[in-house]
Amino acid sequence: MTTLTRIAYGSETYHEVLAWVHDEAACLDERRHRDWLDMLTDDVRYRIPVRVTSAHSLDDSLREDMAHLDEDSYSLRKRVERFETDHAWAEDPPSRTRRHISNVRAWEAGDDLEVRSNVLLFRSRGDIHAPDLVSAGRVDRLRREPDGLKLADRVVALDESVVRMQNFAVFL
Repeated sequence: MTTLTRIAYGSETYHEVLAWVHDEAACLDERRHRDWLDMLTDDVRYRIPVRVTSAHSLDDSLREDMAHLDEDSYSLRKRVERFETDHAWAEDPPSRTRRHISNVRAWEAGDDLEVRSNVLLFRSRGDIHAPDLVSAGRVDRLRREPDGLKLADRVVALDESVVRMQNFAVFL
């Protein structure tokens, strides 16, 4: 078990983490997916586990054995390649998407950084559909590499157990 040491707000490391989080959101919002791939480690893992709500409990639980997405570097690259084709029908018509990142907290976790944040995704697909909102919490592991911080692991915990967004083909 890795010991976590809180990174102070206002410190140089915290500002570096915050800049990385904002730059990543901008890459995704601006559909610069190739630039986003460069922000990932070669052994990245990206997961959005299914949240299950039981009628017998008020607790929601994330199921590690079921996922909306469970991707590695290869499959993420394949998704990005598909976005660049005429067959990415989930993005047709083009949508306007914004990721609002908040409550960014960071810890040193051995050689890596653990970053917890909240994300609110807004997606408008013109006048064809009502806009979509997705709220979630994220736990990221960032690794310092020679060319800067890179995402090594992400777990996204959706706040709802039912994904109401059509064509849930977005990165959070």
